[in-house]
Amino acid sequence: MLRLAAVCIIAEKPDQGTRLAAPYPTEKKQGYLYIKPNPDFPDGAYMTWAVGHLCELVPPETYESSWKRWSLQTLPMIPNQFQYQVTKGKWKQFNIIKELVNKKEVGSIIHAGDAGREGELIVRTILNQAKCKKPMKRLWISSLTERAVKEGFQSLLEESETRNLYYEAYARSCADWVVGINASRVYTLLFKQKGLQDVFSAGRVQTPTLALVVQREKEIANFKSEPFWEVKGTFNYNGKIIVGKWIKENQTRLETPEMAQAVSQFCENKDCVASEVKRERKQYKAPFLYQLSSLQSTANKRYKFSPKKTLDIAQKLYTKGNISYPRSDSSFVTKDEAAEFPSILSKLQKQRAYQEYFPLKRDSILTDKRFVNAAKVSDHYAIIPTEQVPNLDKLSGDEAKIYDLIARSLLAAHEEESIVDYTTVLTLVDNRALFQSKGQVRIQEGWQRIIPSSQKDEELPPIEENEQGKVVSTEVTEGKTQPPKRFTEGQLITMMKTAGKHLDDESLEKILKDTEGLGTEATRAGIITMLKDRKYIEVVKNQVFATEKGILLIDSIGNAVLSSPEMTAKWEQRLKQIGSGEASPQAFMESVKKLAAKLTSDAVESSASWDLKDIKIEAQPSKKSVGKKIGTCPLCGSDVLDKGKLFGCSSYAKTNCPFTISKRILGKPISQTNAKKILTEGKSNVIKGLKSKKGTFDAALVWSPAEKKLTFEFEKK
Repeated sequence: MLRLAAVCIIAEKPDQGTRLAAPYPTEKKQGYLYIKPNPDFPDGAYMTWAVGHLCELVPPETYESSWKRWSLQTLPMIPNQFQYQVTKGKWKQFNIIKELVNKKEVGSIIHAGDAGREGELIVRTILNQAKCKKPMKRLWISSLTERAVKEGFQSLLEESETRNLYYEAYARSCADWVVGINASRVYTLLFKQKGLQDVFSAGRVQTPTLALVVQREKEIANFKSEPFWEVKGTFNYNGKIIVGKWIKENQTRLETPEMAQAVSQFCENKDCVASEVKRERKQYKAPFLYQLSSLQSTANKRYKFSPKKTLDIAQKLYTKGNISYPRSDSSFVTKDEAAEFPSILSKLQKQRAYQEYFPLKRDSILTDKRFVNAAKVSDHYAIIPTEQVPNLDKLSGDEAKIYDLIARSLLAAHEEESIVDYTTVLTLVDNRALFQSKGQVRIQEGWQRIIPSSQKDEELPPIEENEQGKVVSTEVTEGKTQPPKRFTEGQLITMMKTAGKHLDDESLEKILKDTEGLGTEATRAGIITMLKDRKYIEVVKNQVFATEKGILLIDSIGNAVLSSPEMTAKWEQRLKQIGSGEASPQAFMESVKKLAAKLTSDAVESSASWDLKDIKIEAQPSKKSVGKKIGTCPLCGSDVLDKGKLFGCSSYAKTNCPFTISKRILGKPISQTNAKKILTEGKSNVIKGLKSKKGTFDAALVWSPAEKKLTFEFEKK
């Protein structure tokens, strides 16, 4: 007969709960595990879990029935007291937890959610909803290896040590609800008055993030490309050939082809001299260990992984016990972690992928403050491999890629600096025209043998200062100035993290720097995913585009505080103070309520100046519209259906009929209305702003029966 357990442990997710129970003898039950008596739990324990957010803030109509209807008269909606409810579809697991925590024989609770503010909120909210007031302690660990789990249970924190973190998370959740609900409703209703039938969501982090993308989109649209010319010269120094560009006052570009040709002709068959030879040696330290945003940025650059995909993969590796907590915002470790590195490295050495890098140059980095600095570790240390090193061949392909990045960062930290010699030769032709030649050579590969550099060595032959030479040839090349590049998803993560750089106010810039910019390590990937889902941005070949809908929202909000990082800067500063016990959550919420009132009144006031006559944004199709008949296939006569991402022939599965109309062509959305016109009348309405390599243009889409494809009919000027 089982002894009665005296403690109930609540994890954040089922797989996390399983890992936490793994070091102990268990019996599997429905929705929980029974941990049999052992030295850590003399009376046994119940191990159960949430399924992410088991509870959520209630919808507006729960507070006031009139709030169910979307109306400007009900805004701003500000509850007196916020309430939670069990999330739909999660009642079964909630009832299991409620029954366990309220068992008479359970004398205390162990909060084992993720060690961060969201984990704090999830478990404490469940306990509040279950009306459980039993004594609680907190498990606070950064990896799920057996050693870390056992050590964590043997050194539990007092509940009071993390209580303020709960207040921080609760205040953030309620405040985001107030701003999000009111801002989303006011802009949706105001746009509806102007004839736009769609839902426009807005929020504290998503809107300023969208503003960054829209700003870049406008910079690209307004950019005017200008031609320029450069002169390239080839020089012979006693049989040693080098190539250089004409340069004057650090500028290599000439404004007219005539000027470039004049320089080129002047230099033909002339003598030259190496007027200056500069050699500079630079040393590069190994990169910092990964935090989540730098891991997401690198994985996006290297493998085109979206930030969400990287986080999901890292979470799986963490749950398996292979890496430390992935939502970390620190690139440093404490001496305790650094002391374990030799053991971890000895296990990595057994992996075929890393054997060639051993022996490493450094046995320990215990005293290297570039990596080991307890003062820069807050809740969690950097993302590192744990002592539970997996067989890479048994990981999935994507898991192996992310694990490899993390493992190599630790290997590189134990290597020497990379040393590169840079050489610059200035060639003076006939005492008048100056050309610059550059070369670089790696003197010491160091850590770059583990994380290879993308820069290739371009060694210049040994030219001495004042050495005489001859011009072999000159060449004029033409180029064009290029617009700013669109962000990749990885760069957008970095932009969110460094958003303070875009503020004029130095004090606010410092706040955002101190609070890590827009969002947190844990939420940025979700914000980008949300912007995609709400059709504010679109990612094509890893390039982030702002849609018409996104541009319209930011244009309409204008300079209001909602689209600026300023609000997030002040907000995050106050939340941090709540988390550390320095600020009152009640006072914070009062300021949020005033902000919500201002946001709604400002939106109503500014809407009077909106001119949306020429703007048409088709409402996003509901799930019900997928499968809807649009027209008749011009190739085989079958129905053409809305297939979600495109309009396509219903006979594709049977006959492979290839007819489709993409829902986005040259950067512009193709509406259901235009798709129907193509199928019934042979051509769409004129679509403005189609984007090609040569610029934008206006045209209708026309179905060509002869070519059996869509063509463009250009608008007559």
